[in-house]
Amino acid sequence: MIMKPEPIFRAVETVLARPAGWSLPAADAYTKLPPWDADSATAQGDIPIILLTPQGRPLSQTVVAELSQYPRLALICGRYEGVDERVRTQLVTDEISIGDYVLSGGELAAMVIVDAVTRLIPGALGFELGAEQDSHSPGLGGLLEGPQYTRPYTFRGEPTPDILLSGHHGNVARWRHEQALLRTLHRRPDLLTHLPLSAKDRAFLHQHGWLAE
Repeated sequence: MIMKPEPIFRAVETVLARPAGWSLPAADAYTKLPPWDADSATAQGDIPIILLTPQGRPLSQTVVAELSQYPRLALICGRYEGVDERVRTQLVTDEISIGDYVLSGGELAAMVIVDAVTRLIPGALGFELGAEQDSHSPGLGGLLEGPQYTRPYTFRGEPTPDILLSGHHGNVARWRHEQALLRTLHRRPDLLTHLPLSAKDRAFLHQHGWLAE
């Protein structure tokens, strides 16, 4: 099944014609919405119109950060065989994929984008800097986050590393950074090739078996 262009165009144009902060009005208010203006600022890219498709550019934390800068996003979810090509050529401004696999529809992909983008909106998280310390985030320099520990000190014979209880913030920070380097090396070595690693980081990784390309 291929989705016809008319209902997709009508849905997107109706939603984007609504002003920011619009709430559901009386049923007859749909007839009072302003007509879609193809030359409007919205149509020119102020609001990305994104098609969720396995043919799109890969979703990454960088792409998520980019999308979080827009006041609104329009996400189009295909179904089964996708959408009529004219949706791509005349309406869509971006195509995004959440991975090299196929879903029955784009709804789950849209949920992934909504969740990832929402986390970067100020006020969405209780700890504002939390998102900056996650895997792939700028606060970690694009590395994977290292191991995390909480109580109890020992669980089933495995203790929390003593350095985390030392109270020495400099040593703890260094340990966390080194653990992030090692976790990235062991689990996603492909990421290291594209990261702006310092000479010290490179030397540390080489000591642990990294063979830079």
